[in-house]
Amino acid sequence: MGRGRKKQENPETAARILEAAEAHFAAHGLAGTRTEEIASAAKVNKAMLFYYFKNKKHLHRAVLENLFRQFRESVYALQKKADSPRKQVLGLVAGYFDFLASHRNYPKLVQREAMEASANFKWIVGEYLNPFHSEVMKAIRSGIAEGDIRGVDPEHTAFSILGMTTSYFAAAPILSKIAGRDLLAAPSVAARRVAILDFLEHGLMAERCRSAAG
Repeated sequence: MGRGRKKQENPETAARILEAAEAHFAAHGLAGTRTEEIASAAKVNKAMLFYYFKNKKHLHRAVLENLFRQFRESVYALQKKADSPRKQVLGLVAGYFDFLASHRNYPKLVQREAMEASANFKWIVGEYLNPFHSEVMKAIRSGIAEGDIRGVDPEHTAFSILGMTTSYFAAAPILSKIAGRDLLAAPSVAARRVAILDFLEHGLMAERCRSAAG
């Protein structure tokens, strides 16, 4: 059981509270969020909210635990089905993209923790982000060794992959103004996923693999 969670009587009620809390914490941060507003959005009273989650700080931690549990389930899902380092890299990127596409509050929540250099951020980096970054680098190194991936710097390539994937969702409000359309609408997100994977196929993979993929 997560450190931020109390034993739950009704999973549906807990899920509503977590969903409402995630949106408020992403928008206002821990200090700026009012539990009354979370309770109202979750359609529970304040006493019920504190029955499920001891206090606002515990609820905040529970939101992060719930989010990163889904992160872990999503980002490695496609990699597990891959039969080559090349496909592992593409699977990790696609899994991460799909997670971001379905968890729009993720960039704001993580950025807030990073800016505050919180204990939660240290936990996030150690438990989730470092292992993911290492897994991407591992797949890149294996691909280089097998001749499927060009001789790139694995660390910087992993940084580039994470950066271009995360930044699309983090900067979508700005980019949407530039493009003149909603870049978080389903067709735009689907097109971006194709574009990122195509970019990696042609920019990262060895020529013989690009030919096979085409």
